[in-house]
Amino acid sequence: MTMRRIALFLLTNIAVLLLLSIVCHVFGIDQWAAARGYGGMGGLLAYAAVFGMGGAFISLAMSKWMAKMTTGARVIEQPQNEAERWLVDTVRHHAQSAGIGMPEVAVYDAPEMNAFATGMSRNHALVAVSTGLLQQMDRQQVAAVLGHEIGHVANGDMVTLTLIQGVLNTLVIVAARIVGRLVDSWLSGGREREGTGIGYFVSVIVLQLVFGLFASMIVMAFSRWREFRADAAGAKLAGRGAMVSALQRLQLNHGESSLPKAMAAFGISGPLAQGLQRLFMSHPPLEERIAALQKQM
Repeated sequence: MTMRRIALFLLTNIAVLLLLSIVCHVFGIDQWAAARGYGGMGGLLAYAAVFGMGGAFISLAMSKWMAKMTTGARVIEQPQNEAERWLVDTVRHHAQSAGIGMPEVAVYDAPEMNAFATGMSRNHALVAVSTGLLQQMDRQQVAAVLGHEIGHVANGDMVTLTLIQGVLNTLVIVAARIVGRLVDSWLSGGREREGTGIGYFVSVIVLQLVFGLFASMIVMAFSRWREFRADAAGAKLAGRGAMVSALQRLQLNHGESSLPKAMAAFGISGPLAQGLQRLFMSHPPLEERIAALQKQM
């Protein structure tokens, strides 16, 4: 399997960081900050925190819009049939039981069985399911999947993921600029000069990509851990048997997903991977999730 299913959140976040770096260089913000103590560790940390946390929260703020745009999800404003009424009522029931605001409920056209949740907060979320999931699972199984997604929202997983990503962004920015200055100094032969050279700019861009890759491994480790919590929430809201049955149904027909990269970490169904690729899995293997639930039965 390829690594096509690394989360859109991470891709958007890296793109935001790169864009901010280019903007800072083009408009001389890096040079301006350096002239005002940015070279000191305190100034560098403050600078990195503003842009690192900012990039993560920009990604979070864009998440619902990006989800709707990339999946073509249709929000159910007024249920048009009995199936849509049941879907909205089930999400409402789960949301009330979990103590959160009613999320937007959407359906997107895709053949595979999948669903995801995203949004800025517990009370302003989006829960979307694929047409494939509605067609291939019974209602008990769908209710369990919806409970899983509501669990993500109730646990504050999107915000927690953003905070973790923001801290890692900050560390990536700091590390890239410290090493970038060392590289630039080495390329200039240690000569004193005003500002920084092209070696610094290129090094920072490359190092942010490299360090960002390692940061992604940490984020994906958290993403895998939160899936077990969301499964437990689904079991609590819809019944442990229904949650196990839903995961087993996914296991029987587990293949490549048409869910865009951006939303992979937020879906019910995760990627298959081997070797080093397991470090970038947003979800634990389905058999591990099923075993964890069965141990609690």
